[in-house]
Amino acid sequence: MHSKNILIIAAFFIFPTHPLHAQTFQDFLNRVFPAPPEQRQAMVDSFMNTAKNFPYLEQDTLAHFIYRGEASRAAVAGDFNSWNPDAASMQHVPSTDFWFRNETFEPDARLDYKFVIDGNTWILDPLNPNTISGGFGPNSELSMPGYVPPPEIEFYPDIPHGTLQDTTFSSTSLGNSRKIQIYLPPGYNTSARRYPLILFHDGLEYISLAKANNVFDYLIQQQRIEPVLAVFVPPVNRSREYAGNLKPQFTAFIVDELLPWVDRRFRTRTGMHSRATLGASNGGNIALWLGLQHPEVFGHIAAQSSNVEAAIARGFQNRPKSEQQFYLDIGTYDIPLLIPRVKTFVPVLQAKGYPVIFREFHEGHSWGNWRAHLDDVLELFFPPQPTGIGEKEKPVPAGFALLGNYPNPFHPNTRLRYRLGETAHIRIEVFDILGHAITTLIDRETPAGEHSIAWDGRRTNGQTMPSGIYLYQIHLNGRPLQTGRMVLLRE
Repeated sequence: MHSKNILIIAAFFIFPTHPLHAQTFQDFLNRVFPAPPEQRQAMVDSFMNTAKNFPYLEQDTLAHFIYRGEASRAAVAGDFNSWNPDAASMQHVPSTDFWFRNETFEPDARLDYKFVIDGNTWILDPLNPNTISGGFGPNSELSMPGYVPPPEIEFYPDIPHGTLQDTTFSSTSLGNSRKIQIYLPPGYNTSARRYPLILFHDGLEYISLAKANNVFDYLIQQQRIEPVLAVFVPPVNRSREYAGNLKPQFTAFIVDELLPWVDRRFRTRTGMHSRATLGASNGGNIALWLGLQHPEVFGHIAAQSSNVEAAIARGFQNRPKSEQQFYLDIGTYDIPLLIPRVKTFVPVLQAKGYPVIFREFHEGHSWGNWRAHLDDVLELFFPPQPTGIGEKEKPVPAGFALLGNYPNPFHPNTRLRYRLGETAHIRIEVFDILGHAITTLIDRETPAGEHSIAWDGRRTNGQTMPSGIYLYQIHLNGRPLQTGRMVLLRE
């Protein structure tokens, strides 16, 4: 037989005629390992020409990490193994440059990782163009098929943008200085309104790595939050200020020095229900500490992948309950020490009756995780102002005050409060976010004084209401006067 015909026949038996992408990765391994050593590299090359995306994903849950190169050892280190290369060695196909590691993850998981070559050389995955910035530089990014990238982190040139102002702030309490950045929402300079405020710890990283200013611009433009003023504060002595012996001085710096300066310089709304503080890791710890020490200042506290010192948990357990609400999250692949701290702290808050939102995401201890869920925090704390219901709101008469509702967010019921200076006919209606009437809570003559009325989302006109933003409007003597917003949450 002619030698060329022999080669064609050999190729037919080595490489099936049906497409490789229709087979599993295990099918490929089952062919390549028993093949003659001199044929394996060609089989690897053929597979790689067909498998275009890396890591190679199958069945929504299987991820195959692949490295090609000369090495004595190769491993994968990342969120899923606490960045321990000894826990995820890659297997080598002899007589080739092909190394692989198979892992199973949730369909919506998103993880950071790197390859470790010969035990000490950490590199990005050369086959994966997707990288993400972290606290120690860029990492390769694995996104499973069900993961939805956050559109709000991108910069959109065709929408209104807020501005960032820099200042160097010197603290008497701490005896040091640091760069502070202030985010002013779109329209700030042409408006006379006052704005709620959120304070970010590790603030400069929340801008550079979490793209928080892009998130604000996007959510405001989409009318998913009301316009917000944000203060981004970096640490100077991070461990000591956030979780060490400088917490009291750092607290004095924030509460007694920085916030009064911000209030004097910018149009902010004061009061705990207009103030939030947020941080990640030890930054979440100091956010919780500030909420514990000054509930009259911070009505909204968010802690992402947070450390929770035992003294903080005990403090919230033992002190009288305040009108605060909390957002906490953790990653399935987070730092192992932090996962039980967060998961045991949440029931402490719930047992005291605090409104708590707790989320677990199939991600790790990373900025990629935290930035993707900033929208969850901001939409919880700063839902959009109600618009489009009834007539234009009238000036509030003397002696009347709409005191809001508490808890907010709530599950399953909340209580709306108001004060009258004299007897009046009161009607309070509830609407969904589109302005459709849901129910009337009260419609009668009401004497002067402070009053409250409950709304139970479980039993409204015989139906259970879905989670979401609801609006309530108070009518005084037959005319619409003021509106408020509330957030119903379903477990």
